[in-house]
Amino acid sequence: MTLFSLARKNIVRNLSQYFLYIASMVFSIIIYFTFVTLKYSDTIAEQTASSQKLDSLMSGAAVILIFFVAIFIAYSNSFFMKKRKKEVALYALLGVRNRQIGFMLFFENLLLGLVSLVVGILLGFLCSKGFMTILIYLMGYDVIAPFTFSGTAALNTSIVFFIIFLVTSFQGYRLIYQFKLIDLFHASKKGEAVPKPSKGVAILGILLIVIGYWLAMQDLFTSKVWEKVGFLMTALIILTTVIVGTFLLFHSVTGFVLELIKKNEKWLWKGLHLMTISQLLYRIRGNARTLTVIAVLSATTVTAGGAVYGLYYNTNDQVLTADPSTFMYRQTDAKSDEEVSAILPDTKYDEVIEALSVTFHAKELNDLDGSGKRIYTVIDEETYNKLAALQNKDVLRLKEDHAVILDIGYDERLSPDYKGKTITTKNNTAITFQGVKTQTVLNAGTAGITVVVSNHTFEALQKDGESLTYRVIGMDKASVDLSGEMAKEIPEEGQFSSAPQDFQLALESVGSLLFIGSFLGLVFLAATGSIIYFKVLTEAEEDKSQYNMLHKMGVSAKEMRKSIASQVVVIFFVPLAAGLCHSVVALKAFSSLLMMDLAKPVLIWMVAYTVIYGLYYILTVASYNRIITQNNKTEG
Repeated sequence: MTLFSLARKNIVRNLSQYFLYIASMVFSIIIYFTFVTLKYSDTIAEQTASSQKLDSLMSGAAVILIFFVAIFIAYSNSFFMKKRKKEVALYALLGVRNRQIGFMLFFENLLLGLVSLVVGILLGFLCSKGFMTILIYLMGYDVIAPFTFSGTAALNTSIVFFIIFLVTSFQGYRLIYQFKLIDLFHASKKGEAVPKPSKGVAILGILLIVIGYWLAMQDLFTSKVWEKVGFLMTALIILTTVIVGTFLLFHSVTGFVLELIKKNEKWLWKGLHLMTISQLLYRIRGNARTLTVIAVLSATTVTAGGAVYGLYYNTNDQVLTADPSTFMYRQTDAKSDEEVSAILPDTKYDEVIEALSVTFHAKELNDLDGSGKRIYTVIDEETYNKLAALQNKDVLRLKEDHAVILDIGYDERLSPDYKGKTITTKNNTAITFQGVKTQTVLNAGTAGITVVVSNHTFEALQKDGESLTYRVIGMDKASVDLSGEMAKEIPEEGQFSSAPQDFQLALESVGSLLFIGSFLGLVFLAATGSIIYFKVLTEAEEDKSQYNMLHKMGVSAKEMRKSIASQVVVIFFVPLAAGLCHSVVALKAFSSLLMMDLAKPVLIWMVAYTVIYGLYYILTVASYNRIITQNNKTEG
């Protein structure tokens, strides 16, 4: 029997144990192959206006995926090697040479990788149509993607993953040379070093997390800490304190909590509670590093995904804020107007309004450029109220010689404090701001920041500014194609703005980010769940003798299943809870930075993540129970 055939038989014999490892690798390959396929896709290039930008995003995502998958595969492989050490020792004890054992492990791991690669590319091809359709849909296009097989993408994927599998296979080859026989026989009994809980360390862990949270919640633009320490250094401090604090949380804080639970003797001596708590004390403290990795990965995935989904969720509201009218442009000649009218279908409103472009002396507003001048589009109160009624907005009531500024980008941390400030023209016509609104009635892309003045003041300002005529069009439904036709008829100086076009461009950018973020998040989630799965099942092999002893003592299978479920739920959901807490703080800071309500989309994202993560918990508990049940049947 050759080493290659022996490796093949070992894989077949242990296929149930390798299944999730293979499935995770296959899923990673599918996602990478999909990204590379989309990068070379002619369909994407033809449909999107930002294909070059998407190409860069896909390339960047592919690099991140390669880096992460390489670490995940190496980490997962180390778990399986640890599990196989006793078997390797037996081969050595039976006289098989170290070189032969090394080559067997090398072939075994390489064969697993190659099988995963072939399956991943085939499934990636079958799924490519669906993935491409999802991407095109998220980007706002209504197109059914064709089946496409990219030879370049397949070659790229094969080379990248073959190198990764080659490296991890050498990791298996070196195993026999790294340990003595006695170490190999007892390797399965060695976990991570179990640290003793310390009150000082526990307090330090909580303090570090609190410091990280406090820094993250400080306003980026107004915080004295961010200003003095610097952006990069503060961000590094936040990451360091939160990660170290999380490690110490699992190192000691959870240990104290479990010790407190143990003091409840009435509860402790019911069922297998004593065994459950004792094993948890060992496992949470002993696996502090692994649980910290899980918590950080969960926080990263939820934060990145929640932020992007929040932006996508709010895209329509953002566009409606910037473009309250479907179309708007500055009238420059009668011919363009006639051409536009000829192609326009039924409209909700079609208004021609008069406005002014006025340069104001605005030293009180503390201009960032120091010029003391600002150019605003000015409309009168009557025009504003007319458009507001058409757009279902509240009407304005202005005091004489007062104005309201319409600034959709207003941020009280950065923008001038308009209220009560006075600005003047070159002819000393003065207006005083009575307030500011973060919504507008004119498309910001055409009119910019708009000032609403009284009818009388508007007449007085006509000698100070350039007269403008805008055409404002509102429609219930309008297409990007119609927008394109109109744009051809309007000269560049018309400053044409289109809500459908702006919405499409926003969807292209945010939709592609959501697609990439979602699938990278799924890969991270698959890896996260798999790491805990491997860890728990490794411990299940160690616990077989304990549960078999309980079985012989007459403990029911129901009690043992309950104990197993209780242990695994803590191992799974304590790091998840920590990760979600970290992401809530990060997303709250992100929400404040963008002045955007992300509560609903972030909650949806968190629920989806938790549900998928919960499926790994169910699978892990079922596998753990199967190992214990089979051992009890075998051992009697």
